[in-house]
Amino acid sequence: MRLHRLELTAFGPYPRPEVVDFDQLGADGLFLLHGDTGAGKTTLLDAVAFALFGRVPGARGDVKKLRCEYADPQTPTEVSLELTVQARRFRIVRSPEFDRPKKRGGGFTTQPAKCSLTWLEGWDGEGITRIDDVARAVEDLLGMSYEQFFQVVLLPQGEFARFLRSDTAEREVLLEKLFGTERFLDVEKWFRDRRVMAGRVLEERRRGANQLVHRVAEAAGEEPSDEPDWLESVLDRLSRTVKDLEERSVETAGLADSADALLAQARVQADQIRRVREARDLLARVEAADSAAWFAERDAARRAVPVVPAHTEIAKLQQSYEFAVRDEARAAEALQRLGHTGTELREDAERFREEAGGLGELAAEAERQKADERRLSELKHASSQVERRLLAVNTELEVLPEKLALCRAQLDAAAEASARLEGLKAKADAAEALPGALKALEARKNELHQAIDVHQKAKDVLQQVRHQRLENMAIELAAALQRGKPCAVCGSPSHPAPAQPILGGVDAADEEVAARDEQAALERRNAAEKAQHAAELRIQSCWEVLGSDEPAAVVAEHRAAAELARSRSQRQTEFVALEAKTRDLGAEKSRVEQDLVGLRTEHAALTTTVEVRAARLDSARGEHDDVLTRRDHLLRLAKALVELADRRSARDAALARVAEQEALVAALAAEAGFADVAAALAAARPAAKLQALDDRIAAWERARASALATLEELAEVDPADGVDLDEVTAQAATARANASEAATRLSRARGAFERVSELAARLRAERKALEPLEASYAELDALTDVINGRGQNSKKMTLRSYILAARLEEVAVAASARLQRMSQGRYSFVHSDSAGARGTRGGLNLDVLDDYSGRERPAKTLSGGESFLASLSLALGLADVVANETGGALLDTLFVDEGFGTLDSDTLDIVMNTLDELRAGGRVVGLVSHVEELRQRIPTRLRVRKARTGSTLEVSLA
Repeated sequence: MRLHRLELTAFGPYPRPEVVDFDQLGADGLFLLHGDTGAGKTTLLDAVAFALFGRVPGARGDVKKLRCEYADPQTPTEVSLELTVQARRFRIVRSPEFDRPKKRGGGFTTQPAKCSLTWLEGWDGEGITRIDDVARAVEDLLGMSYEQFFQVVLLPQGEFARFLRSDTAEREVLLEKLFGTERFLDVEKWFRDRRVMAGRVLEERRRGANQLVHRVAEAAGEEPSDEPDWLESVLDRLSRTVKDLEERSVETAGLADSADALLAQARVQADQIRRVREARDLLARVEAADSAAWFAERDAARRAVPVVPAHTEIAKLQQSYEFAVRDEARAAEALQRLGHTGTELREDAERFREEAGGLGELAAEAERQKADERRLSELKHASSQVERRLLAVNTELEVLPEKLALCRAQLDAAAEASARLEGLKAKADAAEALPGALKALEARKNELHQAIDVHQKAKDVLQQVRHQRLENMAIELAAALQRGKPCAVCGSPSHPAPAQPILGGVDAADEEVAARDEQAALERRNAAEKAQHAAELRIQSCWEVLGSDEPAAVVAEHRAAAELARSRSQRQTEFVALEAKTRDLGAEKSRVEQDLVGLRTEHAALTTTVEVRAARLDSARGEHDDVLTRRDHLLRLAKALVELADRRSARDAALARVAEQEALVAALAAEAGFADVAAALAAARPAAKLQALDDRIAAWERARASALATLEELAEVDPADGVDLDEVTAQAATARANASEAATRLSRARGAFERVSELAARLRAERKALEPLEASYAELDALTDVINGRGQNSKKMTLRSYILAARLEEVAVAASARLQRMSQGRYSFVHSDSAGARGTRGGLNLDVLDDYSGRERPAKTLSGGESFLASLSLALGLADVVANETGGALLDTLFVDEGFGTLDSDTLDIVMNTLDELRAGGRVVGLVSHVEELRQRIPTRLRVRKARTGSTLEVSLA
């Protein structure tokens, strides 16, 4: 990587544009960057880092404000860096986010960050304008991240001095950033997580085995034990207990059966005596009951059963009669409201219907009369509208001559203006086209930028597809292989392990699609370039037509003439329209006058017809409002007469049914043997009470029969005898309790033996299954401890620390070669991977071997100048190792920041010789220092001058 040119504007302390020509400064391979404290020397290095990565190193990177406080508000902040990486020369232009004044109104608006990359030499690709795409392109070209770049290109000696004096943990942080060992941290975590999961599984299985031990102890009624033969002794004891309880259960069961037989015999004898005694008592109670009255009451109630529902029907018929009387009264009241006073109901109803039928034809005439009256109202309204329209037409006809004269004058003025329009048209067209051409040019520029972005993305996709296809070419070749036929690559007819297709792979079709997309994007870009060129030519032609005239004046003059020219056609149209309107209004006036005469004639004729018909209908309507109302009244009166006649007939029929039902009830009472209806109703009983009588009589008969049957069955039993049932029951209960207790103990013992046997089998299987898990976990636990720097790991180094230690050893070797030359063979770095004191982690120890004493010594014991030599050697060695590790570009430009003030003259000579070796290899080294002696030694200098208005740059050459 070689820097060529750096340009910065309104960045850091530089308010105005400043340029650093690294080709000029690095012509001799070494230059000095110096200036007052705070002038902005380090800002130039920050500008290089910002142009490449969009951020600055160290603590300054945490401050997002990069804009110069002294810069003009209208001046944008921008950094441009031109460099060559891997034979490709390109320019990066980057602007941070900053606040600028609003173009309209007061206040500020935020200008977003932007970036662009333009290829200059060694590459035919299109430029890049997306910030993310530029970041990926820079990182791919340099082959290192921004943290690695800050560490190996911008060499801050103070940080390496701290690195020499730091402990293992602090060194580990820096080395992790440089060598990217995070994946080994994931490996360590994977083993720890795997051990935790395996430990959880093992612990769960152990808990399961322990739970089985406690369940065995609980089932056996003993305390758990870790003795080897404890399980077998428990099973043996339970087996002996079961045998003893089986013998005891058989013995007590025989005694209980004998006692139960004696108890059953005693219970039979006691039950017989009890039954005889109860039968005698029951028979005495039955004989004393008044059963004759029960039978008489039941017989009378059964004979009265037919009379009760017939008598209930009388009440229902009486209620119907009352309803009929009420309906008759309502009908009579309705008829009275209609004003009828006659007595012949049905004859009067027939007469009223005939009279209403005679009014049917007059009802139709009444309907026509209403329609004609509505038509008269419509004719009157229409006549009023026609009269108003006639008045409006006359009014318009009065003002039309004046309008025609005015329109004629305007038409003549427009004709005169149209003659002047041709001379102004060309310039006016150019003036009006100019703003659109400018906007079109801006749009074409935007389209060209977008087309360039799309083309660049399409080219990136095509390159990626081709790269993936090359990587998966073995899969394509394997797809074309045929059994028994030679391979197109090696010629072998056998194909033992052809490559298998993978998910998401690309083939020739994908490459062809990507190529077509790239070609289409290129064509769009070419078209956009042509469109932009055409837009520029259009603007040039517009200014050629305008000459020295102002576009606004030309447009105003042409607009006035064009307005008059356009009004000529309009005025001509208006004049023709006014003439046509005059003719139309005259015709409309004649038509309206004819319509008014017709309406008035129709209205007069219809008025006569309505008056004649009204006289005829007045005589027919009588005292009602109209014929229809009288006809409706007659029909309602006829309906009311018929209704009253029907209600009177229903009343008489209901009264007859009541008398008939009363006679039927009296006949039923006499037929049932009662003196009258009241006697029958008094003898009647509800169904529930009658059922109760039947149940009482049936119970009396069953009790008597049961008592007689029991006395007959047990005639030989003497009720005076007695049996001591309590004593026999107590003896049997005692024997049965003893047998039940023995059986319960036997069942419990058998259950415990079976449960313990089952749990013992599960416990043996679980212990056998735990053996391989214990061994596997022990192996994983030991391996995890070793990987994480514990256990058998004598060096106390984690896997990540081991990798970093190997890298640090490479750095120590590379740095020792430089340190020996700069210290004249006295010092060299010594890397140690031994553990620290009190078992602390090791692997990253870095000491210094002093050749004068032949002993190793900590880097903390070096003097200031020696520390500078050591840190510079370490920085240069680390730069070489990181570049080789990442496969990055050759670092042709290095910056060394401060630290020279601690060196004496001889040591400074040695350091300068070392730096001469660097530039002899083709590198450019920039020293950042305040040391006055370096100004005498290095003729090429870049000085930063500080002032109240901001810093400026000054170049001094040899």
